[in-house]
Amino acid sequence: MKPGEAAERKPAAERRPLRVALLGCGTVGSQVVRLLQEQARDLEARVGAPLELAGVAVRRLGRRRDFEIAPELLTTDAEGLVTRDDVDIVVEVIGGIEPARALILKAMAGGKSVVTANKALLAEDGATLHAAARQHGVDLYFEASVAGAIPLIRPLRESLAGDHVRRVLGIVNGTTNFILDKMDSSGASFTDALEEAQSLGYAEADPTADVEGFDAAAKAAILAGIAFHSRATAADVHREGITEVTAADVAGAAAMGYVIKLLAIAARSDDGRSFGVRVHPAMIPRTHPLAGVRGAYNAVFVEAESAGRLMFYGAGAGGPETASAVLGDIVAVGRNRLAGTRGPEESTYADLAVHSIGETITRYHVSLDVADKPGVLARVAEMFAKHDVSIQTVRQEGHGDDAQLVLVTHRASDAALSATIESLRELDSVRAVVSVMRVEGDD
Repeated sequence: MKPGEAAERKPAAERRPLRVALLGCGTVGSQVVRLLQEQARDLEARVGAPLELAGVAVRRLGRRRDFEIAPELLTTDAEGLVTRDDVDIVVEVIGGIEPARALILKAMAGGKSVVTANKALLAEDGATLHAAARQHGVDLYFEASVAGAIPLIRPLRESLAGDHVRRVLGIVNGTTNFILDKMDSSGASFTDALEEAQSLGYAEADPTADVEGFDAAAKAAILAGIAFHSRATAADVHREGITEVTAADVAGAAAMGYVIKLLAIAARSDDGRSFGVRVHPAMIPRTHPLAGVRGAYNAVFVEAESAGRLMFYGAGAGGPETASAVLGDIVAVGRNRLAGTRGPEESTYADLAVHSIGETITRYHVSLDVADKPGVLARVAEMFAKHDVSIQTVRQEGHGDDAQLVLVTHRASDAALSATIESLRELDSVRAVVSVMRVEGDD
């Protein structure tokens, strides 16, 4: 059946199977195969036609996999698989930019709908994929690209399509959440917590994508684009990782009733003409629902004008969990093909500008190593006032050589705070700016 051509309504048993080609058979891909086979009858009933695995493209044929696959289904010819005439749906779970992009575009050009979990590709060049889907009249679904098993993309794209989303704030990387949670609960250093995450399989041998915020930034870009009906890429996201977060930072936050999380935040400006996207560690009150997200779990807050505050919580990664989201997309795409319809297209009508991190307004926690002598606090306060940053609270910890000033500001722009910090570094009485941490979630 060609895309857009309505299928004759027949009993499911009389309809030809919808054939699925799978690109990649690692942790997620092998679980997709398992679910397709083990739940075949239920999936057939839900879609309206059988789902049949046409083939699985892999790099190495002899590799041991989490779920055994019939050898005749395996191939190293990914391009040949996605261009086969008998394939209806292509599922891409190989990740990365190339060859994933080229394979997806070839599949769409041949009239195949696509399901992908590829956050990096969507965040870098989603515009090309969406344009190709529109040109060739096929679907592009990507629920599994953000927050694993948590239904998040579809609610933003469909359930909240009639609302005005103001902000999306959440924990979208399980590795960093595990590390920060371990530092908070046990007093562990970043290095020790990372080593434990690696030993338990929560972190890769090279954890850079997670701990430096690249993974979360890609997800933040995808969420921002959907939420604000505008285009956003990973390059638009201000990104800071957690490698500089110390045990002292975590302990200091705890003493104030806060916890540190790596947050992905996408928010409209007050005038609604632009939006900002950022990923960075931040302090949030222990009373905030996100503070209770433990281990490798994810959670995302969506704040909308009419719906209010919504929270989505669950497993953000893992083979079976992510495969669940992939299967949900396969079912949706399959139903669309049988009905001769398509799912929602990319919505960028608002075309809002992306403002810089300097224009972002929030609160800050600043810790300074200072000389313990008269007049220091006055000089420090003078620098804050000079740049129109208002101090909410201030306290001194220790005496003599170990004296520290800990200040929490009212809401101020990031640019004003940065200028303040530069001025503080020039004061003779300030030996070091120990840490600067944004404060979120208590507005």
